[in-house]
Amino acid sequence: MGKLFGTDGIRGVANEYPMTPEMAIKVAKALGRQFGNRERSAIVIGRDTRLSGSMIESAFVSGCCSVGCDALVSGVLPTPGVAFLAKKIGAAAGVVVSASHNPFYDNGIKIFDTKGYKFSDATEALLENLILAGEPDQKTTKGNRETGRRIDLVDAEKQYADFLMGTVPQECRFDDLAVVLDCANGATYKIAPKLFAGLGASVEALYTLPDGKNINQECGSQYPESLSERVRAINAQVGLAFDGDGDRLVAVDENGDVLTGDQILAICARYFKEHDLLKNNTVVSTVMSNMGLGLALNEMDIRHEITGVGDRYVMEKMIAVGAVVGGEESGHTVFLNHQTTGDGILSALTLLEIMRAEDKPLSELKSVMTVFPQVLMNVDVTHKPSFDTIPEVKATIQAVENELAGKGRVLVRYSGTQRQCRVMVEGPSEEETHRYCQRIALAVKDNIGTNPIYTAFQK
Repeated sequence: MGKLFGTDGIRGVANEYPMTPEMAIKVAKALGRQFGNRERSAIVIGRDTRLSGSMIESAFVSGCCSVGCDALVSGVLPTPGVAFLAKKIGAAAGVVVSASHNPFYDNGIKIFDTKGYKFSDATEALLENLILAGEPDQKTTKGNRETGRRIDLVDAEKQYADFLMGTVPQECRFDDLAVVLDCANGATYKIAPKLFAGLGASVEALYTLPDGKNINQECGSQYPESLSERVRAINAQVGLAFDGDGDRLVAVDENGDVLTGDQILAICARYFKEHDLLKNNTVVSTVMSNMGLGLALNEMDIRHEITGVGDRYVMEKMIAVGAVVGGEESGHTVFLNHQTTGDGILSALTLLEIMRAEDKPLSELKSVMTVFPQVLMNVDVTHKPSFDTIPEVKATIQAVENELAGKGRVLVRYSGTQRQCRVMVEGPSEEETHRYCQRIALAVKDNIGTNPIYTAFQK
């Protein structure tokens, strides 16, 4: 059956292994047995808006209760909201039923510990072994007088909103700021428009009518085109796009130009450094970050730590080196002074706070970083063998790296959440970068690919 946990929890097609109700029950029981060691422990459970969410949620609740854990159910709530509640309540764990930016037919399980951090690889391995080993010989369910209860957290959204409001300085208001939000028909669809309006912004919210199937459908952080068009159409100062579970942010400036997570990270790093908030003068990002971020941080005399892909790895490195700012090119930005995981709404509030404090448009703030031409191609694959075992792919990667020597870079990796190979190339020009990336992607497709190649271009 293979490994359960990927880059960000367990993920797959809903109602197919491993994203079945039966598996959700097993995960819940293993989680409760391993971490629910108090007389009556609790697990916070939240979800996004996708169709299968309530099904998986219900199964998870049943598993929790069967081993004596209370299931504290928040309903639809952004992923970082569940992390916040788990930490605030001191729960045994926090669980989010979500497949993040994936299409509606996928689903997943993300797990946070009692302090609001995502599980480490070692803890995931421990939990996975418990799940895959099957039921132990001893009794695994509680008697009818010891089972846990389902408790609906009716004020979960308010608690999370109050926390977010508390991160904004009292003197900072967004009055007269025209903001367009893209809520991806996902977990931010209610909380984000109310929050920004409550801070004085003039808000136009897009994609706030989830029907279970339209989450991330040509909207949200993966598809900012319509947000960009709307910002230009109404002369808004900024556009803010979240993903389905609300832990990513992609921004659009007043000209409709899209900013990457790296650019947001660079803007925040400069501001934090100038205001003596950048602990240990360090920023953490991943191997997927644009070359321009490293150069910008170097010019600002900021130490740059690089880690593997995934915001939990960013967080682990931040803790290890004592940093408070880190993130991913994809839009996960972590502010450890406030939050324990990537938080799209918190990132948006921070960005608007900087715009207000600097009294500068986003188009000017983003000039802190020059983005190198970058092409990312995703190839659907049948399986995920080592590239060293595929001579044609290995040789093509080596040839491109030799031709780019000193002028760019190549990163080829498998997705940790989807059956895809991601080919990323940065180079000196748009034409060359696209050509090199396509060359590698075609080699992958010819050997282990199944479908057309999907391209994302950044310049």
